[in-house]
Amino acid sequence: MSFSTLLVEERSDRLVVRLNRAAKRNAIDQDMVDELHAVCASLEDRPRLALFTGGADGIFAAGADIAQLRDRTSLDALRAINSALFRRIRALPLPTVAAIDGPALGGGAELAYACDIRVCTDRAVFGQPEVRLGIMAGAGATWRLPELVGESLAKELLFTGRRMDATEALGARLVSRVVAPEALFDTAHELLDQIAKASPLALRLTKLAVDAEGAHPAVDLAAQSLLFDDEDKHRRMTKFLDR
Repeated sequence: MSFSTLLVEERSDRLVVRLNRAAKRNAIDQDMVDELHAVCASLEDRPRLALFTGGADGIFAAGADIAQLRDRTSLDALRAINSALFRRIRALPLPTVAAIDGPALGGGAELAYACDIRVCTDRAVFGQPEVRLGIMAGAGATWRLPELVGESLAKELLFTGRRMDATEALGARLVSRVVAPEALFDTAHELLDQIAKASPLALRLTKLAVDAEGAHPAVDLAAQSLLFDDEDKHRRMTKFLDR
């Protein structure tokens, strides 16, 4: 895969997607949106794990491209440009991990929220500064952030635009791990290595069940019934019993 705003590394079981607009602090412009859609199409066509990260040292994504946002109209807002992308990332078949170093602000934070798991460095910061620019966080933060950190803290962050550092993010369970910058990618890949040991079908169905809205015992039962008849389940359990 060759892109102008992304660096994409293809491995046998995963894609590593690096945002690559360092001169603009990885601001998410229309070209990046289009290219991330292309990445999603590849992951939908051939499901693999995915790691999303910043390509430059100390930068994840500073948000949407303000120059483009300033010129967008109400019709552009209704097109859900970033929101549709992040919903697509959230719905990818297999798990996604965001590895965050430095600022994840505005749309950059919403990209991280759309991933299944977030790990970050001790210099990461998260924030939704949109209200200070006369708009709102419109690409998922108003409903994903309350799910992740609770309604009260989410509203504080959304209403004030203040930034949350890595220590607070860990305490609020926005991220699962905080590591030194030099350990970020090893940590993210070690996590993906552990996930990759699982049955791909079990991962897909588990993700669907966890992401389903409300209580869903019927979904759990239907998914489990499929897995009980899966040949991979029999092979894995036989291997376990033969140890």
